[in-house]
Amino acid sequence: MSYKLTKWQWSDDVREEELRAEMRSQKLAPFSWHNGPHDAYSPHTRSYTRVIYIVKGSAVFHFPADNEDVAVTPGDRLEIPARTLHGFTAGPEGVTCLEAAIRQRGG
Repeated sequence: MSYKLTKWQWSDDVREEELRAEMRSQKLAPFSWHNGPHDAYSPHTRSYTRVIYIVKGSAVFHFPADNEDVAVTPGDRLEIPARTLHGFTAGPEGVTCLEAAIRQRGG
């Protein structure tokens, strides 16, 4: 598996400020992004590890190398290692996320 998914396990509503605080406690610097209903991105890679928390809506991340599709909903945390091929499709209501980059030091 080329990603790490932590599903939201609490029944409370997901609040963006609480997710931001959680990310900051992990020494991450979150920024927000949004995609509209059914927006999609073809498989691509990033030079850094992505940490993504779902704030609102839903999405499916596609991992062709693993032949897996991973559905995410509010509160879920998805970590995608650097150079992992992945695509994305927003759910029917779109999706709002918080994301932070973990950059590797050195080479």
